[in-house]
Amino acid sequence: MDPTALPPLALRRDLVTVGWDDDEIARARRSGDLTRLRRGAYVDGPLPPEVADRHRLLVRATLAGLRRPAVVSHESAAVLHGLPTWGLRLGRVHVTRRPPASSDASRTLRCHVARLADDEVVVLDGVPVTDSARTALDLARCLPFEAAVVALDAVLALGLASRSQLRDRVASLAGTRGARRAARAVTFADGRSDSVGESRSRVLLDRLGLAPSGLQHPVHAADGTFLGRTDVVWEAERLLGEFDGRVEYGRLLRPGQEPGDAVFDEKRREDAMRAEDHGMVRWTWGDLDRPGVVAGLVGRALQRRRRRGA
Repeated sequence: MDPTALPPLALRRDLVTVGWDDDEIARARRSGDLTRLRRGAYVDGPLPPEVADRHRLLVRATLAGLRRPAVVSHESAAVLHGLPTWGLRLGRVHVTRRPPASSDASRTLRCHVARLADDEVVVLDGVPVTDSARTALDLARCLPFEAAVVALDAVLALGLASRSQLRDRVASLAGTRGARRAARAVTFADGRSDSVGESRSRVLLDRLGLAPSGLQHPVHAADGTFLGRTDVVWEAERLLGEFDGRVEYGRLLRPGQEPGDAVFDEKRREDAMRAEDHGMVRWTWGDLDRPGVVAGLVGRALQRRRRRGA
């Protein structure tokens, strides 16, 4: 949702200033005219259905109640930058203050203390926020490897930071908590994985010892006709691999095209690639949570291709 399209935020203190009392607020909540976002903060009408949009509102409400200024960071900054929310914990608003402030945590707020260079802070919708590179690195220092890679891949894919920027920034964090795990995630990150499913797939395949030899692999017919591009490839075995989440999420749909048409086009594309002596293996979103399934699918496909080439 466009941040400007979020429902208006109503703070209790502002409502009281213009003459409301707690009984009126309670009646408005019962009627659905107001919905509680957090203590002392409401929105007009229902909350947005998307978790990220609800968190945007929570950020606004929390900042309005801070006694000292702070920079939105970590998970909250990721939401404001439009990064994927997979693997993020969005129950609390995260902010960072420069030393000598003290860290603090409550049910709805987590305050970090860290050095922030001026060029690591940007302003989004009037709110100071850690820039994309710093946001992704902060996440990489405190989240599991898989979630860190998802965030870093997105920053690279969206062009919000370059690989060299991430490398320079992570080097400057040396000695801080989580810096080594962040450096590992930066080394692994690759902007050619342009979806959460593709990023998670790379992490899983690497963990299984089945890392592909290439990403976003172009496939051509013998006459040079471009047939398409696949998510991953094992070039020695001529095996193509795809995370099969694109059609169901509508990424392949052209204007006016129905999902069934996209599925049919995808089938024709795969048939054309197989006709050029390529193997194909696919896995789904649900498979990513079942490593044994992916190991079996990819492992058997690789064995078939190796026997074929023997």
